[in-house]
Amino acid sequence: MKKSKKNIGLLIIFILIIGAILSSCSSGTKDESAIHSPYVGQEVRGIKALSQDDIEGLLTGAGTPFGGMAKPAELNGYPGPRHVLDAVEAAEFDVSDEQKEKIEVLYEEMRAEAIALGEQIIELEVAIDGAFSEASITEELLEEKVTESARLYGQLRIVHLKYHLSMVDILTVEQVAQYNELRGYTSDDPCNNIPDGHDAELWRQHNNCE
Repeated sequence: MKKSKKNIGLLIIFILIIGAILSSCSSGTKDESAIHSPYVGQEVRGIKALSQDDIEGLLTGAGTPFGGMAKPAELNGYPGPRHVLDAVEAAEFDVSDEQKEKIEVLYEEMRAEAIALGEQIIELEVAIDGAFSEASITEELLEEKVTESARLYGQLRIVHLKYHLSMVDILTVEQVAQYNELRGYTSDDPCNNIPDGHDAELWRQHNNCE
């Protein structure tokens, strides 16, 4: 019996060794190039520089394109109008009728401005992508289109950020604190963790600190 168990143990070890060797050989034949691109698959996009999520966000006025248009505001205690309205609709957040009306106006203004800019950005990216794919690109055209695209991108960021900024004039300090909690930004106590560069008094006020 002991001999049988010993043989089984040796067999398992042998199988593991063979498996490791085969795995090593297999991985050796599938090693990627030192310059293997992280963009693999993106070459089939309609607009190479934009993901489908980017395009949808630009066309709907959402703050999602390019990794998040309003992160400096959103992650520093300035609520987004769309998120507040979604929370109200889900019965997770209470606002007065007057507050809701103001937030809805803000959101519609933001959305209209963002969509107009987003459509222009997409149009420029289509032109840039097309010029490269058709080999008709020139340095002058490149500078013109990219400079304009960058300008519009900056304007789009301002649109999203300024409406987050306006929200703190509509919501109370308590509501801002509740918003941050609903969004999951209170894993650490903000009252004891004031980010570098922030005015301590304003930060405490926005986060309902005593």
